[in-house]
Amino acid sequence: MSTEPRAITLATRDHGDVTLDEPAWCIGHPDHQPDNYRADILHQGADVTLTFRGHHIADASLVQSPFTEIDVPELSSLTPGVSVSLIGRTLDPAGLYSLAAALDGYADQLRDMADQLSTLLGGAE
Repeated sequence: MSTEPRAITLATRDHGDVTLDEPAWCIGHPDHQPDNYRADILHQGADVTLTFRGHHIADASLVQSPFTEIDVPELSSLTPGVSVSLIGRTLDPAGLYSLAAALDGYADQLRDMADQLSTLLGGAE
């Protein structure tokens, strides 16, 4: 698989045909419609899906909005980022590490609860 960006052209409502580099990790733009605005163009990578016992819990994917204008300095680093459906936010690397640490902590809490439940059930698994 190539790591080089490739040029693509997408039709937009407000800027007509827009030619831009698509990152090699982008899976394409199957949901893009010609009446979308240029600021709505979104590069998205493949989903990483968290499932548990066949139930969908969350998705995460690398994203980049090349034409989004963000006036808030602390949010301007969110593109590219990783969009996490679990929390409905796009995270920068520090935020993603923080979420992973929180999930590790949550997993530890769930293991503690499993131990407590096991004790309550008389050691039965």
